[in-house]
Amino acid sequence: MGYFVVNSYHGPSWEQHLPMRQQRLWSEHAAFMDGLPSGFIVLGGPVGGGHRAMLIVRAASEQEVRTQLAPDPWVRSGHRVEVVEPREILLGTP
Repeated sequence: MGYFVVNSYHGPSWEQHLPMRQQRLWSEHAAFMDGLPSGFIVLGGPVGGGHRAMLIVRAASEQEVRTQLAPDPWVRSGHRVEVVEPREILLGTP
C-alpha cells in the first residue's frame, strides 16, 4: 500500500455562482465519498480557492485509485480526475 495525491477539477455542470454544497449532485457525491472504504481517503477537500479538490488516498496502485473514484456521481457528470501521483509522506502521521 502507498499514498497518492489526487487532483480533480470542476466539470461543465459546475455553476460558478453556487457554493459547493449547493452544486448539482452534491448530496450524491457526499454520500459516495462517505461510503468509500475506511482508510482510503486520508485527507481531502477543496484547494486553490475552490477551483479544484485534492485528496490524499491510500491504495495499492493508481488503477485502484481511479477504480474507486470512477463511480462518483460528480466524476460521472463530468468532473475530471486529472492527476494521480504517488506520494511519499516524510512528515506527520496519516
